[in-house]
Amino acid sequence: MRTLADLAAQQGIGLQSYLNAAPHKKAGHPAPVSSPGARSLLYDAEQVDAYLTGRPVPPIRSEDDDQEHEADDLLDRREAAAALGVAPRSWNTYKHHPLLTEHMVTVGGVEHWPRGIVHRYRDTRPGRSAATGRPTGSGDLVPRDQVLTRTAPLLDADPTITAADVVAALGTTRNTAQHALTRLRADRVADLVEERPELSADDAAAVLGYPPALARRATVRAVTVLRARRAAPYLADVAAAAHRAGWTTTEAVPTVQLPADDHVVAVLVLDAEHAPAPALVWDEGAGWRTATSRRHPLARGAAVPPEGDGVRYLATGTTPPPAALIAALSA
Repeated sequence: MRTLADLAAQQGIGLQSYLNAAPHKKAGHPAPVSSPGARSLLYDAEQVDAYLTGRPVPPIRSEDDDQEHEADDLLDRREAAAALGVAPRSWNTYKHHPLLTEHMVTVGGVEHWPRGIVHRYRDTRPGRSAATGRPTGSGDLVPRDQVLTRTAPLLDADPTITAADVVAALGTTRNTAQHALTRLRADRVADLVEERPELSADDAAAVLGYPPALARRATVRAVTVLRARRAAPYLADVAAAAHRAGWTTTEAVPTVQLPADDHVVAVLVLDAEHAPAPALVWDEGAGWRTATSRRHPLARGAAVPPEGDGVRYLATGTTPPPAALIAALSA
């Protein structure tokens, strides 16, 4: 394949001079093989060489001319989208599927995919039923610990991406896709608000190109993420105080969790042998309490359990000084 820059170099002139003279637009010059509307034009090298040397220009083989090699034909973004029956913009999402990323090739600086691979993806990807989720009982095709990293580039490519698009691209369940998009959008909104404090979460979502209907949960979570980040230094001070008291083997920072999009809790596991409780739980609304299990400190049921059966509420207020917290637990 030849780009316009290649054609200019072949004739020994600069690209801008070539574009000004536009010999590629003269009658008889081989037409570009790129799909209609493509931004980067590509020309068949054999056709161009024949034209420049005055030989008959050979025809381009069509997909029906040689069934044996049809699967090897390379499709650009627009052609691949047409094969799937979707808009070219949607292809920016689908192309991140592992099957397509593995077989993507760059020709003249333009991404292409073998026709056979595109057809295989078309025939195996979730159908329209994926818009309401994968069948009940079916699992994610992407390991859980990879969902966020695999979804992030999809969101980068299209800020308006929906959960259904992620399902189609990665083969996750709809709930998994929705959760990943909410987390990613929330973190990015929070990052932008920290960078530009004059913005509200809704303003930041708009700047990032997230449609209001898709960003509603994310903006709520973003506000919670910001509160969690602001609480981090205080929680680190508590962890240091617990370590000085001999209740932890390392000065580990409490694990912050968002069990709901609008709520923050943190868990500090007390793993030393003589610790007064298995773990401490901080709830931004209820303060500190002891937990009866290191493995499941939040337990199940109520987010704020009643006192008793090993659960003690400590000190006064939701953010007591670390020293006061340690004293209350020691009493």
